[in-house]
Amino acid sequence: MTEATGIVGEFLALKEETDADVLAMQCGDFYEFFADDAELVAAELDLKVSQKSSHGSQYPMAGVPVDDLTPYVSALVERGYRVAVADQHETADGHAREITRVVTPGTHLATGDDSAQHLAAVVRHDGGRGADGDTYGLAVADVTTGRFQVTQLDDADASAALTELYTFSPAEVLPGPDLRTDDEFLAALDERSAAAVSLHATESFEPGRARHRVREQFGAETLSSVGVADDDAAIAAAGAVLAYVEETGVGTLAAVTRLRAYGARDHVALDATTQRNLELTETMQGDSAGSLFATVDHTVTAAGGRLLKRWLQRPRRERGELVRRQRAVAALTREAMAREAIRETLGAAYDLERLAARATSGSADARDLRAIEDTLGLLAAVADAVAETERLADSPLADVLAGADREAAADLAAELDAALVEDPPGTVTQGGLFARGYDDNLDAVIEEHEAALEWLETLPDREKERTGITHLSVDRNKTDGYYIQVGKSETDQVPDDYEEIKTLKNSKRYTIPELDERERDVLRLEERRYEMEHELFEQLRERVAGHAALLQDVGRALAEVDTLASLSVHAVENDWTRPELTDDGDLDIEAGRHPVVEQTTEFVPNDLEMRPGERDFLIVTGPNMSGKSTYMRQAALITLLAQTGSFVPARAATVGLVDGIYTRVGALDELAQGRSTFMVEMQELSNILHSATEDSLIILDEVGRGTATFDGISIAWAATEYIATTVRAKTLFATHYHELTSLGESLPTVQNVHVAADETDGDVTFMRTVRDGPTNRSYGVHVADLAGVPEPVVDRSREVLDRLREDKAIEVRGGESDGADTTQAVFDLSSGQFDDGTTETDPVATDGATDPATEDVLEELQDLDVNETPPVELLAKVQEWQAQLDEDS
Repeated sequence: MTEATGIVGEFLALKEETDADVLAMQCGDFYEFFADDAELVAAELDLKVSQKSSHGSQYPMAGVPVDDLTPYVSALVERGYRVAVADQHETADGHAREITRVVTPGTHLATGDDSAQHLAAVVRHDGGRGADGDTYGLAVADVTTGRFQVTQLDDADASAALTELYTFSPAEVLPGPDLRTDDEFLAALDERSAAAVSLHATESFEPGRARHRVREQFGAETLSSVGVADDDAAIAAAGAVLAYVEETGVGTLAAVTRLRAYGARDHVALDATTQRNLELTETMQGDSAGSLFATVDHTVTAAGGRLLKRWLQRPRRERGELVRRQRAVAALTREAMAREAIRETLGAAYDLERLAARATSGSADARDLRAIEDTLGLLAAVADAVAETERLADSPLADVLAGADREAAADLAAELDAALVEDPPGTVTQGGLFARGYDDNLDAVIEEHEAALEWLETLPDREKERTGITHLSVDRNKTDGYYIQVGKSETDQVPDDYEEIKTLKNSKRYTIPELDERERDVLRLEERRYEMEHELFEQLRERVAGHAALLQDVGRALAEVDTLASLSVHAVENDWTRPELTDDGDLDIEAGRHPVVEQTTEFVPNDLEMRPGERDFLIVTGPNMSGKSTYMRQAALITLLAQTGSFVPARAATVGLVDGIYTRVGALDELAQGRSTFMVEMQELSNILHSATEDSLIILDEVGRGTATFDGISIAWAATEYIATTVRAKTLFATHYHELTSLGESLPTVQNVHVAADETDGDVTFMRTVRDGPTNRSYGVHVADLAGVPEPVVDRSREVLDRLREDKAIEVRGGESDGADTTQAVFDLSSGQFDDGTTETDPVATDGATDPATEDVLEELQDLDVNETPPVELLAKVQEWQAQLDEDS
């Protein structure tokens, strides 16, 4: 293809300067895409493609109006593309274009989602001599709100780093130099996260450069004051994030005012599998409705909703902070009128954190500043409502609001109110932004401008009176400027000073000398007014940006009040109770309920009692569909809710604080990743066994079901032993392997519970109540009947089950036609297989006589108490009998 010139050549040259996937280049009133980029956006966004000639060649071209670029960029970014934007600016020689910003999933300000928009960097350094693991540094920024957090994991593995990363649900991840070539790490990240992975410049991760960048952003002493001065990996990650935000040109670094260091051990570990299994923010089907967040969310502000979601995804381990939240929720539950008044006030609040970011990036318009003024004014109203209610005034709510400078907020709100008109326009370049009295020079220009406009507005009446023409009007457009329009039926009456400028189908347009003069005055004054207003607005916006920290403080205070009020609303409406938090590990729940399931069904509450060293491993048995999974999940969710500071769905609850919640609940084939259901199950089990501690809570819903029976029992048995004796975490393990229930008699901390069922005259009723001891039936055939399995199959299943229970031979029905012969089969417990009775090694003679060796085995079997014999010993005995029969056969 011939080398392009002109606009296409300029586009292609700019595209070579960036590593972005797509370039949007401003050309006058449009942003244009050319060549491959035009084809891409046309396919993704359904844009029309035309052709542009350049140097004898044709290039695909697509475009969008300047004012419509943002939604198109958002759509591309949501699909994972990085979009470079080249803006046009005037020069002495005409105009020029340059790339001003690169919009990426983690740096996109104009997101339509209220959720946090996290950009994360993760760095791995050698753990050093004597360390079993490596050192991982994480930095996480939300450019839409200015939040910036760092942590360092010492002597850790990739799983721990990924678990910490998952809790933020990042939109974009920058892997450090060591990790960007680690295929296993990148595959694990891709598998459990929807984050885009971007490779940022290696030098940005260099310790010296990163440390300088962090000090430059937050101050020379900040690293020491927040306790990370020696955490090189965390500092490297932080420096890389800051450099990336700066280089993409998003313009929000001024909103990143505080560095917050936290320990990964400050929060409860929740890996991606657990968040999915517990359906914290979305269901297994990917829907928000039906999730824990959707159920308990009664927030009335976007920031409050974000904070509630963060609390659910990152529960706390610090008892003091949790008690502080509980006290605030408790006070709000008892002051219904004050609570609702506060929530009504908060309902008018805008998202101050995001507005602060827009102000610092230079993208805030006058309506945004007016929204800031309106919301700052709410701080005093909320604080007064708290102060005027004794119980609320004595609660931590007062401290939450005291964290924001009320006087400074009032001063800034007053300045904005005095500056801006009540309902400003959506553009900052067309005037009409400022209230009278804000600036004397601007007022003088506005008065002169409006006087000129008034002359134009009254011109039609004066001309009608002067000329006697009735169909006469004055208007303006870009082509003709101001003009007088006269209907064709009266054009013969126009005076001599009317100069015709255009003939239309039903009218003619004219101008007069005085109109031309007034038009020049209007245009001059208009330009001057717009320039002055724009300049004044930029100055005002810069002053607001200088108060970014104040806006964040007020926004976060209002968000926390909203979140605490939301928790209190749900507690009152659903009869939740305040749990007692302890450090001794006990989990004692009286009449506990599942927080989501209770919303849609008449829920049967259940108790749960777990004691470290006494009763910390419960084997849960019972029929399918009887509620085992719900029972275990509600235990996990009650624990999680307690560690967010929330009340919980129970009559009473004592919750020992945990350091992590781990779940293995079902599995789906992941064939695209080369992993079967059983492989997924084993990898999840492996992660739990490696990660959980004695302070953790483990939920196991079936282990070993994806392989052969004996293999599955063996794995489940060994895992139970390992957790009970080595890990010693509180564990609920639902299983259909009834063989495991014997461990309750051998291991002192393992106990059996079961979900009860009632069977009367063949009809089974699931009681949904949990009782001590193991179950003796699974009722699988009953579940098959409930599921709509054809009646002949269900009836035949019952027949086979009865024969198996009675150790009787089963007639195997088969054949290609009715009346086909049947054969008999016996299920051999020792081999786990059916024997059709035709093998020569069958020790039972066809005439019914029994040989002496078989009689000896039968006598021993008759004397054996199966219920009192441990499964391992029983299996050994069966193998001994099998060998004995083989020798004598």
